[in-house]
Amino acid sequence: MTDNLINGKEKQSYIIKGMDCRSCKTKIESAVSKIDGVINSNLNYISEKLLVEVDAKRAGAISNNIIDVIKKLGYAIVNNDKNNIAKFKWWQSRDAKFTIISILLLAIATIIGFLNPQLRDVLFSAVALFAFIPLAKKMFSNLSTGNYFSIELLVVIAVIGAIFIDESAEASIVVILFLIGELLENIAAEKAREGVRALAKLVPDTAFLVDGDKIVEVVANELKIGQIIEVRAGGRIPADGIIIEGTTNIDESTMTGESIPVSKKIEDSVFAGSLNIDGTIRVKVTTESGSNTIAKIIHLVEEAENSKAPTARFIDKFSKYYTPFIILISILISIVPPLFFAADFGDWIYKGLAILLIGCPCALVLSVPAAVTSGIASGAKQGLLIKGGAILEKIGYLRAFAFDKTGTLTEGVPKVTDIISFDRRSAENKILSLAAAVEASSLHPLAVAINNRAKELKLKINKVENAKAIHGKGVKATLEEGEVIVASPIYAKEITNITDEQNSKISKLEHRGKTVVVVIINNVAIGAIAMRDELRTDAGQAMAELKNLDIEAVMLTGDNIRTGTALADRLGIQVLAELMPSAKVKNIHKLKDKYKTGVAMVGDGINDAPALASADVGIAMGGGTDVALETADAAILGENISSIPALVRLSRATITNIKQNITVALGLKLVFLITTLLGMTNLWMAILADTGATVIVTLNALRLLRFNPR
Repeated sequence: MTDNLINGKEKQSYIIKGMDCRSCKTKIESAVSKIDGVINSNLNYISEKLLVEVDAKRAGAISNNIIDVIKKLGYAIVNNDKNNIAKFKWWQSRDAKFTIISILLLAIATIIGFLNPQLRDVLFSAVALFAFIPLAKKMFSNLSTGNYFSIELLVVIAVIGAIFIDESAEASIVVILFLIGELLENIAAEKAREGVRALAKLVPDTAFLVDGDKIVEVVANELKIGQIIEVRAGGRIPADGIIIEGTTNIDESTMTGESIPVSKKIEDSVFAGSLNIDGTIRVKVTTESGSNTIAKIIHLVEEAENSKAPTARFIDKFSKYYTPFIILISILISIVPPLFFAADFGDWIYKGLAILLIGCPCALVLSVPAAVTSGIASGAKQGLLIKGGAILEKIGYLRAFAFDKTGTLTEGVPKVTDIISFDRRSAENKILSLAAAVEASSLHPLAVAINNRAKELKLKINKVENAKAIHGKGVKATLEEGEVIVASPIYAKEITNITDEQNSKISKLEHRGKTVVVVIINNVAIGAIAMRDELRTDAGQAMAELKNLDIEAVMLTGDNIRTGTALADRLGIQVLAELMPSAKVKNIHKLKDKYKTGVAMVGDGINDAPALASADVGIAMGGGTDVALETADAAILGENISSIPALVRLSRATITNIKQNITVALGLKLVFLITTLLGMTNLWMAILADTGATVIVTLNALRLLRFNPR
C-alpha cells in the first residue's frame, strides 16, 4: 500500500488478488465506497490496482476497514511492489485450492457411489453443497452491494433446483465446472497482466550515479531530474534522459517494436528500459521514475478499460437487462408448458434450470474488454500508445489520415543535397567552405545544414569578420577572399548578375522541393547550395500501405506549395500547402465533412496541437513527450511513420477479434438454447456452454498479445 497526502485527502493503493471476472470490480468498488471516510474508489481489473481517496485525518483506521471489507468479500491483498506482484501465482489463491479440493471430493463421491449406489445421491448433494459455498458467499456479497442479478445467482438457483428434482450428480458437476471456468478465466487474466508486468521489469533496480569523480550505485527509483548516470554496454537504461557523453547503439525494441538497434550520440534522447548494446554513455536524467516512458505506457494500459469502446458500453447496458430477462424466460419455460399444455413439470423445470445456466452473460460481458485490453497491451509492446478502447476501436473505421510534413513525413532537419558551381574556378568544396564560414555563428536551420555538411567533409572553415544577417535575405561577412554573401535567389538577383543558365539551374532545384542559397564573392555568383528536409526513409512505404488499407492520405503543411507538391508527388498523396495552424484546423473540418467515418491527424504533438485536437483521432509522433501524450489520443514512440499503418492494422485486428468473441458468446448460447428446448442438453452441458464460451473468448482475446501489426 502506498499513501500520498493531497489537500486533506490521502490516496491509498492496494493490489487485489483473486478476481476471476469483471463483475468483481463493481462489487469491490461498491463495498469500499460505502466505508465511512472513503471519498472515491477505482479498481482496475487488469492491473488489479485499487486506488482509494480517503479522509487524511482517519487514514489509518479507514485503511484497516478497507482491508477487512476486501477480505470479507473473499479476496486477498498483497504488497504493492514489483517483486511481490511477479512472484504471486494463480495456484496460490484460495479459489484454486478450493477448486482442486472440490474436484477430489467429486472423484471420491463417484467411486463410492459406484460401489454403493444407495449413497450416490447423498454424496453428490454433499459435494454440490460444499463446492457451492464460495458461490453462495459471492451471491450474498453481491446482494449486499446492490448487484441483484449476478452470474452467481443464476448458478445458485440452478444448483438448488437440480438437487430438489433429484439431479444431484449433475448439480455437483455444474458447480465444479463453474469453479473450473472461473479459475481458467483467472489464469487467462493473469496472462494478460503478465505483459504489463514485464514492462515494469525492464527498468533496472539500480543505476550508476556520477558523483564528481566517483560513480556510486544507487536505487533507480530515487534518481532526480538533472542527475548524471553512467550506462555501460549490456546494461538497461534506468531513466529517460539525454546523452551528454559517448556514442552507442540502443535496442529500443521493447518500446518501439523495431528490432534494428538505433545509433545514439550526444544530445540524443534515450528511453528508460531500453538496452545499451555496445558503448559506455553518460546520460542526464530528464524524468523521475514515476514519469518515465515505461511508467507512461503502463499507466495507459491500466487506464484503457476506463475509456470503454462503444461496443463495450452497449454490452454493459445490455447485460443489465439481459440477466433478469433470462431469469424471467427460465421461469416461464418451467411453468407455462406444465400449466397450459399438461407437460411434465420435472422435465420443464429441468429445461428452465438449463436455460439459467446457458443465459450466464459472462462470456458476452468479457468479449469486448478482453479484446480491447489485449489490443492496447499488444500496441504498447510495439510502441503504439492508445488512450483507451474508444480510440482503439475508432481508428479501424477511419478512411482518411492527414499528416503534418515537417518532422512527421520528413526528418525535420534540412540537409545539403546539391552543390553547383557556376564557374570552373570554384570547386564545390570551396563554395561549401565559404558558405559555412559565413553561416558559422547562425542557428538558422539552413545555416546548421551547411555547417553540418562541411563538418562531415572535414573542410577547413576560415574565420570571418563583420558577419551580419540581412533580414529575410541572407548573411554577409568578410574573409581573406573578400566580401562573401550567402543570399536567397531573389536577393541574389538584386545585387548581382544571375545568368539565364544559372537561373534555370536554381529553378530546377526549387521545383524538386529544395531550398536554394546563392554564394556570392565580391559581387560575383560562384555557385549555389540546395537543401531539403528529406522524407523519412519509411514514409513512401507507409503511404503505400495506407493505400492498400483503403485509406486516403493528405499532407497539411505550412511550407510553400512547390516544396509540398514535390514531396507529396514522391509519396503519391494529396497536399494542402502554405497553411497556418488555424487553416490546418479548417481543412481538418473539411476532411471530416468529406469522410463521414472520421479523420485522423498525425503530427508532432506540439506545433500541431489545434489540428490534433480537432481531428476525430489525434496521433502524435515521437510520443515520449508529455505534451504529445496529453494532446493526442494516440502516440507513436520513436520516429517511424510505418507505425501508422501498423496502428490501423492493430485496430482492425481488435475489431475483428471483438466480432469473433461476440459471435462465439451469442452463437453458443443460441445453439444450446435450441437443443435445451428440444431436450438434447443437460445441466452440465449447459454450464459447459457458458464456461466454454468464456474460455474461448478469453483465449481468442489473448491471441492479440502475440499479434504483430507490422
